[in-house]
Amino acid sequence: MKIRCNREHLADRLAQAARAASTRANLQSAAHVRLTAESSEAPVELAATDLEMTLRVPLTADVEEPGSVLLPAKIAPELIRALNGETVELSAQDDGRVLVSAGSSSYTLYGLPVDEFPQLPEIDHEQVFETDSAVFADVVGRVKRAASRDESRPVLTGALVRFESDRITMAATDSYRLAVAEAPLSKAPPESIEAIIPVKALEEVVRLAGSDGKPLSVAIGEGLVTFGIDGIWLSVRRIEGQFPNFTALKPDGVEQSATIAKDELLEVVRRVGIVVRQNTPVRVELAPGQLSLQARTADVAEGAESIPVAATGTETIEIGFNHEFLRDGIESVPGDEVKLSLISSLRPALLESVDGAFWYVIMPIRI
Repeated sequence: MKIRCNREHLADRLAQAARAASTRANLQSAAHVRLTAESSEAPVELAATDLEMTLRVPLTADVEEPGSVLLPAKIAPELIRALNGETVELSAQDDGRVLVSAGSSSYTLYGLPVDEFPQLPEIDHEQVFETDSAVFADVVGRVKRAASRDESRPVLTGALVRFESDRITMAATDSYRLAVAEAPLSKAPPESIEAIIPVKALEEVVRLAGSDGKPLSVAIGEGLVTFGIDGIWLSVRRIEGQFPNFTALKPDGVEQSATIAKDELLEVVRRVGIVVRQNTPVRVELAPGQLSLQARTADVAEGAESIPVAATGTETIEIGFNHEFLRDGIESVPGDEVKLSLISSLRPALLESVDGAFWYVIMPIRI
């Protein structure tokens, strides 16, 4: 195999593909990016996988000799970006070595035999439908922080993504909080379809989509979900299991609620949070006419602030929250206002947008 291409272009594309490469020591071949050059007429493909997520990235290059090589994912992008000269040449040797030259620079990368690279999943293009990348990215951004990072409960490390004829609904929870967002779609599949998708993969899709507003292609199969944008394809294994019935977890029987300016509330929560250490809760008191927040860490600091509000109920409810969870919920609410609803000091609280398209349930901390 022998190709020539723009050095910066190759470095950028290699870095994109390498994000899916494995970092586990027992998967040496998957710690590489496979470069496949079939002919001068077809795009060169860069592919990487950690056996859960796979990225296929096209590369524009001049192909002198077709073939495939494995490039070490950890150093190849960095090395190629650091070379001098605008054009780089890659030439594969029979023993797996790859000669890399650009300008006056010449390096050798020690790869592995191509046949050791993991088999990649096939993309079922018959299942592909297009949707709005900007809407998808916005919804992911509102729910992703509520997902669990605990790998012992795989279902909770993903988000339930549901496509319907005119909208998308997404939910994520770590059992201490729950975020649910929905938004209308101008492009959707012909019938309702859903899957639990790892949040790590959803974040990668958002990163690939950028802000260009290009259509996002989606294919949801029995064990695999694939996303495509601008020639790049990301495939990820669906998380199997039963996602919590999130609609049943939305609190009802509200005793006290208030609609508050989002930026003002967020500033207060951030300031009060400065004195929070370890698991110290933030105390929130919602009373007719006033919302108060307090925090105290023994031998460190304490503070309190109040905001005038027009509460709907006559009760005064005091409740404790994890500061980080409370801040995340407020930041995730779209619009200029946040509606806070409380039932009691021991029941979950509800943060939601004024239009109800986003809601966030947060468990209390006993105070």
